[in-house]
This record gives sequence, structure tokens and C-alpha cells, in this order.
Amino acid sequence: GGVGKTSMACATAIALADRKRTVLLISTDPASNLDEVLDTALSGIATPIQAVRGLSALNIDPSAAAARYRARLIDPFRGALPDTVLRTMEEQLSGACTTEIAAFDEFTAFLGDLAGTADFDHIIFDTAPTGHTIRLLQLPKAWTGFLDSNTSGTSCLGPLAGLEKQREAYSTALAVLADAAATCLVLVTRPESSALAEAARTSSELGSLGIKNQRLIVNGCFRTTVSNDPLGRALEMRMQKSLDEAQPFLDSLPVIRVPLRAANVLGPDRLRRLVSDDGIHSPALEEVDAEVEGFDSFESLIGRLELSGHGVILTMGKGGVGKTTVATKIAVGLAQRGHLVMLSTTDPASHLDLTLGDGIPGLTVERIDPERETALYRDQVIAEQGPNLDTASLELLKEDLRSPCTEEIAVFRAFARTVDGGGERFVVLDTAPTGHTLLLLDASEAYHRELGRQAGSSGTSESVRQLLPRLRDPEFTKVLLVTLAEATPVHEAAALQEDLRRAKIEPYMWIVNQSFAGIPTADPLLAARGRSEFRYLNEVLGQHATHAVRIPWTAHPLETGAPMPQPAIL
Repeated sequence: GGVGKTSMACATAIALADRKRTVLLISTDPASNLDEVLDTALSGIATPIQAVRGLSALNIDPSAAAARYRARLIDPFRGALPDTVLRTMEEQLSGACTTEIAAFDEFTAFLGDLAGTADFDHIIFDTAPTGHTIRLLQLPKAWTGFLDSNTSGTSCLGPLAGLEKQREAYSTALAVLADAAATCLVLVTRPESSALAEAARTSSELGSLGIKNQRLIVNGCFRTTVSNDPLGRALEMRMQKSLDEAQPFLDSLPVIRVPLRAANVLGPDRLRRLVSDDGIHSPALEEVDAEVEGFDSFESLIGRLELSGHGVILTMGKGGVGKTTVATKIAVGLAQRGHLVMLSTTDPASHLDLTLGDGIPGLTVERIDPERETALYRDQVIAEQGPNLDTASLELLKEDLRSPCTEEIAVFRAFARTVDGGGERFVVLDTAPTGHTLLLLDASEAYHRELGRQAGSSGTSESVRQLLPRLRDPEFTKVLLVTLAEATPVHEAAALQEDLRRAKIEPYMWIVNQSFAGIPTADPLLAARGRSEFRYLNEVLGQHATHAVRIPWTAHPLETGAPMPQPAIL
């Protein structure tokens, strides 16, 4: 999220259309801002873009597709099954896997509809199915009602239950994706460690499935034009360090580097400039001269948090927004004010640039190892269910257990244990289960009570049963949503907020991290970029949050001065 997939897709579409090609641009992004970027109101029907001859675009609404999908699977059972069972089915079909596969229905329609797309030379999809989803659709047993025999209550496979009619269309679509003569897959990343690592993982996963015609766009590369500007030099050096560390991955694919632009790329004219060398360092077209107002300071946030004397503090948000860094800053801030603090992270320590000192009094650090927790959970589920499954069903179960949901639920167990400590001290956790996962586990408990069976120890421990009430208690738990002052991160944080509200968890505050707005700089591009953030800063306070903190960009987000205490591995 937020690496620039939509901008790159739109710029590519316009460049092809300008070369007299006919192009259909399709977004399957749940947080699509295709309308905004192309400056055209779009729907689910191809709409010509007036400013670009030969280009048409449409939005597939994954949420609406998922709602239709859920209704198709669940409605036949209404009146025949207890309400608790129906609620479990609805929640199981509310996750990202359902949304992706529902959108894939629409996706395959365009891949397979040769007559309907005959007027176009190129079809460009903004976002595509993940490797996990593709592997699921390749497994023959996925088409047989696996859920009927799965009692774990944590499966991501709900959306596969009713796809028999789509089997042939999906098979055709997967063949098209793997055909290098027909399909080019373009990975988009930023020159940041976390984004590059995610792109490398995705490339490897898709390559193992035979989708090998790949390109890589590194978006937002920056070189300062003012050699003595501290902000510009720091940003350039940080990006270069990330690129140097990712060099083996960069050497594995054809790479296109796109320079950082001064403002959000909106409208056909700016999109044309995005793929040219013109105007790289020109200022934003919509300059804003204003002070950053209405945001609390980070110090005031620490002051508010410490009033309770203990409790749980969660930093939540999409990848790459700085959850771990913010969690660490909060933990250090509370410890320096004399409080006992446990900082618990799910990020590998190697991803953290921490200089916290030889023992900040009162601060202890523990790291939940997601790979270890997931392996333990996966082994347990296979041991419990494997003996009752045939070979094909066992393969399907193993693929189910490779999904992102499985890692979240596995880490959830350690997460629940850690939350127990919030009654005596501050527990600061970087990353937490989504609202969907919380509701899924809550619904699973009701489901199992209804049927008189239990999912197993992973789902029924006392700490797990107490977790949701604790997270819903605003006196015990403070949820902080972390984002960046950019379109996609803000919109994804807003969607996460709605997800949490479904679980009856109200976020305490938003944090806009690494903001350029208002920072003195002589670099014209960075100054203009700071001005471009005001639109999204205003959106955060005007539409999404009652209270928000803004953390200015710094070269070293944690500037405290000594090594981090050695974490205990859980």
C-alpha cells in the first residue's frame, strides 16, 4: 500500500495511449483512487477518459463483489442453520481472502472475455491476486467443500466453497497470467527496506508459480539538488542504504527507477510527466502556505498515555508506515518518565535501527517470532486434523496454513499472553490482530459452543477468551492508528478503523508519521512535497480522527543514543 501502483498503472496506460494504442485500465484495489488520479468519475463500466484519446478505465468494487459473493454462499442457508453459525460464516467471508477472490471473479471475466475486450490492444490491471490466492485456485481439492470437514474455525478458505462453476474460467485466467507472451507482471516498490523486502518476497512467490515475466519499478527515488541541505542529504542517504542492501534482488529483474515527485501525481498532464525527465524538481502545482495546525505533539501524547499508570498500547497500520518505530518511541518515552514498560514487537530485530541504550530503567523488550509461532501453530493444526484427511485435502490444509491469516492467528496467541501483563505495567505492542481476525475468533468460539466442540487449545485459552473484552475497554487499551500523509496510507488507515469498529474497538488516536510538512529545507522538491501533505493532514483531522499526532520526518526516527536492550525471544 502506498508505493504508487495506481500512479504507475495510469502513467503506463497514458503512455501507451499516446502511442496510438487502445487501452483499458482496470482497478481491483479496495482503496482505489483511480477516479482521483485520472480526474474522471468512474464506475464498473468502461468509461472513456476525455483527456486521453484511446484510454478507457473502470473500477471493480471489491467490497461490493465480496458482498454479492457472501450473499450467494450464505443466503441458501438462512432459516436452516442457527444464527450463531450464520454469523460465523459471515465473518469467515469478511476477510481479505474473500475480497480478493471475489474481485478475481471480475478479473477473470476480463481475461477470458475475448469478444468484450477485442477493441483494446492492452489491458492494464492495477493490483492483481497474490501468490497465495493463485496457489489456492490451483489446488483441485479447493473446489470440493473442504470447509464441511474443517473444524478449526480459523480457515481462510471460506471463499473457495462455491467456485465450482468458475473452475474453467479460473484455469484459463491462471494460464494467461503464466504466459509470458500474454502477460507482463510489474512489481512496484519504494527505495525503503520494508517495501523492497515485500517486493522480493512477492517476486519469489509468483516466480515459483510460473509467473516469471516480471519487471520492477522503484518509485520515488531521490537525489537532492542542494548539496548542503541536511534534510535532502539525509533522505538521499537513507534511500541509497536501502537500495544497496537490496542489490541482489535488484540484480534479478529488469529495473525502472522513477524519481520522487514534488506532489501527488493527479491528472493526465502530471502522469505524462511522471514517465519523462521533465519537471522532476518542479514545485507542486497546488502550493499551500500554511502552518501545521490541530495536531498534538508526540510529547503531549506520552503525557496523555501515562495518566492511567498502566495498560496496553497498540500501534496499528498498514506495512511501511512505521508502526514499530512509533511503538518504540512510545515505550522509551514512558520508561524515561519512570514507568515500567514492556515493548513487544513482531518485527525481526534486524529490521530495526534502534539505539536505545544499555538499559533504560524500567524498559524491557521481547520479540515475538512470527515464523516460530506460525510453525508451532501449523504443526499443531496438522497433527490434530491431518490424520482424518486424504492426501488432496491435506495439501489444501497446508496451503491454507501458509496464508497471511494463519500467521496473524498464530502470533495472536503470543499477543494474547502479552496483553495479560497490562494490568501491572504498560505493554506497548507493535502490530495487533485486525478487527476481522478478532471477530473471526470470537465467532468461532460461539460456533463451537453451538456445536458442542472446540477448535483446540490455540483458540480457547483463557488469555484468548479475555482478549477481546480487554481490547474493547478504552481504559485498558489505547489503539493508535499509524499512517503517512499520503492518499493510500490514509485511506487504508480509515478502512482499518472501520474494521476495528466492527469489532467494537474505537481507536484512541491517529499518528501521521514521517511528515515533511513544515520542515525547513532548501531543497525545492522536498519543500513542495511538504506543502502537498496538507490535503491529507486536513483529511485526517477533518474526516477520520478527533485527535491526531504528527511526527516530522527525521533521518534517524529513534534518536536516543545507545544500543537497544537485547530482546528475549518468545
